Amino acid sequence: MHHSSSEVMALQESPFPNCFLHGLHSFSWALIFPCYWVLDRFLASLIETSVERKQRQRQRCSLFPLKIFCSGIVFLMLLALSLPIAFIGFIFWVPLQALRRPFDYQRNPSHGMKKEWLTREQSKVFNFTSANLCFLPDGLARFSNLSHTQRRSIMVAKNIIQGATRNSSDLYTDIPNHQNPHSLVYSATSFSSPETFQLEMDANSLQQMKAVNLPRKSGQCEEGSISADPSSVILNTSETQNGVVLSLPDANSLSEMAQRSGNVPCNISSFFPLDVDFVCLQEVFDKRAATTLRSILSPYFEHILYNVGVYGLLGCSDFKFFNSGLFLASRYPVLSAQYHHYPNGCGEDALAAKGLLCVKVQLGEIQGQQLIGYLNCTHLHAPEADGHIRCAQLDFLIQWITQFQETNSQSSDIVAFDVLCGDLNFDNCSSDDHLEQGHRIFDVYKDPCREGPRKEKDWAIGTLLRPGILYDNAVLTPENMKRTLEMEDRMQYIAAPINPDSSAGYPETGPLGSGRRIDYILYREETVSRTLVTDIKEFMFITQLAGLTDHIPIGMQLSVSSPAGWD
Repeated sequence: MHHSSSEVMALQESPFPNCFLHGLHSFSWALIFPCYWVLDRFLASLIETSVERKQRQRQRCSLFPLKIFCSGIVFLMLLALSLPIAFIGFIFWVPLQALRRPFDYQRNPSHGMKKEWLTREQSKVFNFTSANLCFLPDGLARFSNLSHTQRRSIMVAKNIIQGATRNSSDLYTDIPNHQNPHSLVYSATSFSSPETFQLEMDANSLQQMKAVNLPRKSGQCEEGSISADPSSVILNTSETQNGVVLSLPDANSLSEMAQRSGNVPCNISSFFPLDVDFVCLQEVFDKRAATTLRSILSPYFEHILYNVGVYGLLGCSDFKFFNSGLFLASRYPVLSAQYHHYPNGCGEDALAAKGLLCVKVQLGEIQGQQLIGYLNCTHLHAPEADGHIRCAQLDFLIQWITQFQETNSQSSDIVAFDVLCGDLNFDNCSSDDHLEQGHRIFDVYKDPCREGPRKEKDWAIGTLLRPGILYDNAVLTPENMKRTLEMEDRMQYIAAPINPDSSAGYPETGPLGSGRRIDYILYREETVSRTLVTDIKEFMFITQLAGLTDHIPIGMQLSVSSPAGWD
C-alpha cells in the first residue's frame, strides 16, 4: 500500500492555502501552548541530568524532595487553569491539520548566498552535513541526559554558522562566552567543567542568548581565526588561565591524521565543514527550537524546510503529537519537495510522524539544461529490537525516492548527485541489527564508511554517545572530543553494539569495532548523469557540538566533475 502525506507541490512559504487558516492555526496553538509549557516544565522538574544529580549528591542537606513537592502543587494549579483554554484550542487545532501542508518553507533571497555551477567549471565540491540534535521538549530531552532545548538550539545554530563561515572575509561575528568575549567556539565547549557548563546554562545572560540575528564582521579575520583549508588543518589546544590557545600542528601530525581507507579520506574535525551547502537535521521536534534554527541559519542558507511532518489524527486511531523532526537547510534553490510518513511506527515512536523528505535542488544551468541534485532526509524507527520495522521502512524509502525522482525528472535535467542522509537507528557492528545490515538499501546507495555487512572501514567511528558521559571532560569540548575520538579508548564513550539478547557490550575477543554508527550519509551513482563522475573527497566526524547533543554529527564532501567538459 502506498502511503503519502503530500503530493509534489510548488513550494510556498505558508503551510496553509490562505492567511485566514494560517492565522487560525496560530491562534489555536497559542491557546494550547500554556498547557503544553506547564506539562513540559513539570516533567523537567522531575528528571535530573547527570550533572544535576552529582550536584545534589554533594549537598549535605538535599532539598530535592521539597522542591518536587512544592513545584508539583504549583504546576497542578497552573495546569488546572490552562487545561480548559487548551481544550478550546485543541478543538480548532486538530481539524486544521488536515488542511496543513506537511512542511514550512522559508526563502531568504535578500541575504542568501546562492551558488551556481558555472560553465567554465569542470568540477565542483558539494558539502553535506547530518546531525541528530535531540530537540525534544525539555522534559523529554532529559531522558537522554540533555536539557535546555531552547538555549541549545541557539548554540547549535550559531556553531553551524561559525563553522561554515570561519574562513570568510565576510565572517559572522564570533559569539562571546563568559570566559573569552572573542572565543571562536560558543557551546558547551566554553566551559571548563560539566558543573560550570550546567550552571552557566542556567545563569548566563539571556541577552547574549537572544542575539539571534548574527551581525556581519567586516575586514579580515581576527588573529586566531582559521585561514587554512579545513581538510588539512587540525587544531591542537593548550589550556591557559585566559581560555584556549589555538596552534597549528606540525607536518608529521597532519600526515598521521590523514587516515585513508578505500581511497576515502577521513577527518575528525572540530568544526562544521567550511562553506557547507546542505544541512540535514533530525529530532528537531520542538517548534520553538525549529524557529530558532531557521532564524539564525537563514542569513546563510537561503532555503529552509522545517516543521516537516504531519500532526493530529491519521486514520482512525493513529494520533501524531510530534512531527517528523526533520529540518533541511540548503544554499541552493529548492525546486520541489515531498514528504511521506512511515505507516508502521509503533510504541513511543508512533507518537511522532517519522518519515522521508525528498528534495530536488537546482545547482545551476549549463547550456540551457538544468543542473539538479536529489537530497533525501530521513529518521527511522528507534526501538532497538524492531529491526523488521526498520527494514520495512527502508523498503518504503526506496519506493518513495524512486517515485519522487520519476515524477520530478525532466529529460533535459543533468543530475549531479543523489544523496540519502539521516539517523537510520541501526549500525554495522551489532549482531542484533543483522536484518538491516543486509538490506538492499546498500545495493542502491553506497556507504563510504562500510566495507560490507558487519565490516566497517578502519577509520569509521560510532556516532551515538553513551548518555551518561555527555558532560565528562574528555568529550565536553570539541578539542577534547576530537582527541578522545582519535584514541583507542574512545569506546568507553561511544555506545556499544547490541547483542541478540538485547544487551549491549563490546566483544571480549577479536576487534572491538567502531561502536554504534547509526548516522549515515549515503550516495548513489547510477542516477547521476553519465557525463558526470562523483567521488568522495572527504568524510568527516564533527565534534563542534560537544555537550549539546548525544550524537556525533557527520559530514561528506562529494566531488562532481565533468571530465569531457560541457562542449
